[in-house]
Amino acid sequence: MSDNEYIKQHFPLLATIDSPADLRKLDVSELPQVCEELRRFIVHYLSSNPGHFASSMGAVEINVALHYVFDTPHDRLVWDVGHQAYAHKILTGRRDRFSENRTMGGLSGFPNPSESEYDTFMAGHASNSISAGLGMSIASELSEKQRNIVAIIGDASISGGLAFEGLNNVSSHPNNMLIVLNDNDMSIDENVGALSAYMADLTTSKRYNNLRYKTYQFLRRHHVITDKGKGLVLRFNNAMKSLLSGQQNIFEGLNIRYFGPFDGHDVVQLVKRFRDLKDMTGPKIVHLHTRKGKGYKPAEEDPSVWHAPGKFNEETGERIVSDATGKPLKYQDVFGHTLVELAEQNAKVVGITAAMPSGTSVGMLQEKMPHRTFDVGISEGHAVTFAGGLAKDGMHPFCAIYSSFLQRAYDHIIHDVAIQRLPVTFCIDRAGLVGEDGVTHHGAYDLAYLRCIPGMTVAAPMDEHQLRHLMYTSQLEGKGPFAIRYPRGGGVLTQWQCPMQELPVGKGRKLADGERVAVLSIGTAGVDVQKALAMLKEKGIAVAHYDMIFLKPIDEAILAEVGEKYTHVVTVEDGTVDGGLGSAVAEWYSDKAKAPRLTRLGIPDAFVHQGTVAQLKAQCGFDAASIAQTIENIITKTAEK
Repeated sequence: MSDNEYIKQHFPLLATIDSPADLRKLDVSELPQVCEELRRFIVHYLSSNPGHFASSMGAVEINVALHYVFDTPHDRLVWDVGHQAYAHKILTGRRDRFSENRTMGGLSGFPNPSESEYDTFMAGHASNSISAGLGMSIASELSEKQRNIVAIIGDASISGGLAFEGLNNVSSHPNNMLIVLNDNDMSIDENVGALSAYMADLTTSKRYNNLRYKTYQFLRRHHVITDKGKGLVLRFNNAMKSLLSGQQNIFEGLNIRYFGPFDGHDVVQLVKRFRDLKDMTGPKIVHLHTRKGKGYKPAEEDPSVWHAPGKFNEETGERIVSDATGKPLKYQDVFGHTLVELAEQNAKVVGITAAMPSGTSVGMLQEKMPHRTFDVGISEGHAVTFAGGLAKDGMHPFCAIYSSFLQRAYDHIIHDVAIQRLPVTFCIDRAGLVGEDGVTHHGAYDLAYLRCIPGMTVAAPMDEHQLRHLMYTSQLEGKGPFAIRYPRGGGVLTQWQCPMQELPVGKGRKLADGERVAVLSIGTAGVDVQKALAMLKEKGIAVAHYDMIFLKPIDEAILAEVGEKYTHVVTVEDGTVDGGLGSAVAEWYSDKAKAPRLTRLGIPDAFVHQGTVAQLKAQCGFDAASIAQTIENIITKTAEK
């Protein structure tokens, strides 16, 4: 049975919705069935083609109600993070392609303006929806386009610093933006921080919010409230609410009208609420309570695991997990175990993560030593500066953040750590190509953006033993800021445990001798180089291989040796070729009298979209087969000359 036939048979109402305009033709009483079919649709397709599950399941009614009430795509829906937007994709003309979600050449796993006019803004990272929505709202006013702007923020993104900056400015500039706060009590892991507790406490004023909402509608219908008088009424309402509830609402303290909390799973009531708020002038926020994983019992019971569960049995909910017996651990788990060992040996060692204790495996230290583990929430900049403060007064923080997320803390790395030469170890997970999460999540730039920082040590292990050695080395006295990058997924050694030892900073190692051509690699790209050289060896071609280990300081002795012995150098890195290892090697040889020819392999100067890691390495030209072919072409051309 084709996908199209399957959809018509199993999702009869959803099959008629090719766009939000079709959705708006339905009677509001039919919307609960649309939501029910959407949930079954998401369960069916994600069971075999994995993606972000629990967040999208929890936001189905919000998606349906927004597209039903607002005139999308003329009206703008600005998603935050994008984990909650699968129903949005399905309703906006991508239903029949949803089986290709997160695949090479298929749909992006996140809202992406290049994919659809309904995707108004890139939404891969957290907390940007309010700022982007405010810009669109003001642009609408300036260009007199008269469109509604709705920013949907959830998965604890409201705790991010950028969200607070956006909220502060929402109250400072005339706009009519609606902020939908999807409050599901957690991000990927459990929410942390005072704001999370505060959001829960807001439920105590639910009765008053309902009363004020109804009173406002009554006064509006009877023309008691006019455009000129609404500011005064708002301030009176805010003061009255503070008096009656005994608390100051943070949003109303910013002169943003607050409504809620409401049930985010009652789609009929959501339609009513959104209709009432649609034409209200001035900024407003509607607070909705939802349940992550709603409608699928296993996901409701364990939403953290079901954030991105992989393949699973659609009927039973049993996750299909491959047998890991005898297979290497994930790099993140080797990091987690090693961090615990170092903390047991060194009382100064502490662990920091930004809302990802399970994703980075800092959770292993959290379980053993909760008083020396700090989850700061979705606040990467704060994580780095907090680490700097700890380091300034004698601790040694291991700050574990995904590569693409660490980009958000760049100024903090320079200003609050590097300038002061503070001993912070940056453990950069998901470095390089990460696969199906695509363009917003690839760790393409960390080698380049860290290499230019004075005093920063930048290293990448080729295997798990080197990761352990580098972690051990970084926490020794006098090392200063130290960055270690490693990829997503499994390593290469089944026996990952080894005695840890200090590595000489700035020293690489020779792995193979050769003739004419030498390959310089850094990090796990060296594994692909080893495979490529094995292919070439079968053809009688011997190629030298050096594992640089350190990008900064770079091993100048190796570069000098290679420059003397070889006519051609190939650099290989799982990072952008502009600014990384290849650039560092080119810079070093640029003022030398004798320099070899240089070929740089890595991620090109282009944004790489989704696909498997193997597919994307081949596309970028640095998988084992591509490396071997490049070297063979060099040797053939050299022989012809």
